[in-house]
Amino acid sequence: MSIKLFDTTLRDGTQREGVSLTAEDKARIARELDSLGIHYIEAGFPASNPKDLEFFEGFDTASLSQARLVAFTRARRPGGRAGDDPAVTLLPSLSAPVACIVAKSWKLHVEKVLRTSPEENLESVRDTVEYLSEAGKEVIFDAEHYFDGFRDDPAYSLAVLRAAAEAGATTLVLCDTNGGTLPTELKAIVARTVREFPEVEVGIHTHNDSGCGVANALAAVEAGATHVQGTINGIGERCGNCDLVTTIANLQLKMDLKVMGDAELQRLTEASNYVSELMNLTPDTHRPYVGRSAFAHKGGLHVDGISK
Repeated sequence: MSIKLFDTTLRDGTQREGVSLTAEDKARIARELDSLGIHYIEAGFPASNPKDLEFFEGFDTASLSQARLVAFTRARRPGGRAGDDPAVTLLPSLSAPVACIVAKSWKLHVEKVLRTSPEENLESVRDTVEYLSEAGKEVIFDAEHYFDGFRDDPAYSLAVLRAAAEAGATTLVLCDTNGGTLPTELKAIVARTVREFPEVEVGIHTHNDSGCGVANALAAVEAGATHVQGTINGIGERCGNCDLVTTIANLQLKMDLKVMGDAELQRLTEASNYVSELMNLTPDTHRPYVGRSAFAHKGGLHVDGISK
């Protein structure tokens, strides 16, 4: 099984309180992620703020040797057209070859938040994906609140994914947007979804509100997901995103799924600390695999065993 790594440190990760990156900071982190062998680097939402737009307009995508740069946007507004929505029409003018589109997949949010009909939401997804696909972008589709929506009305959540796939999306990402789903249920829903879309790559995007961000990502891979989204050190809004550092180590060392070269794997600690430094965050010395205390022992029995 081949797993694609999608890093959203520069977009979702920057939603953590107290984190602020300049365009140059983002460029440095992007180059670091590229050197690790990350497949996709989502660098921001250019239609949402001038700083993200500055990055995309100034960053040379040719400087990336392996990764594909991703620009994020939302599906076009209800009742309009993708070709008239500035948040959508901005992306074809940018050099990022990949567009990641987020849209509602929970009928409750469609009706109560977007205040539109389920049918119009499906049309919005189709229109946006088709517009960017025809503009030459690889389109990754993020189904927001997918697990909440599936729990409520599985037929509709699947219909949203089907609309994106039929319009040209190459990857369908199932988002546990508020991090409330536990691994057993998540694994079952991912497995069901993978069966529904055998010809399209299925991805997973998890948050850590229940402390299950990494566990849920690994469960999704076991259920057939082949695209994993997360952030370096798990930084992100509220309790954070899936920690991509821990996830990478577990995929490669525990599940025998090679996601990067051995030399790159050995650089995870360096990359973890580098990102923390640029974000003015103190590295957690007790983090799995890369924390300074991860392989330290205080208990006498443990110390005796290690020394022998």
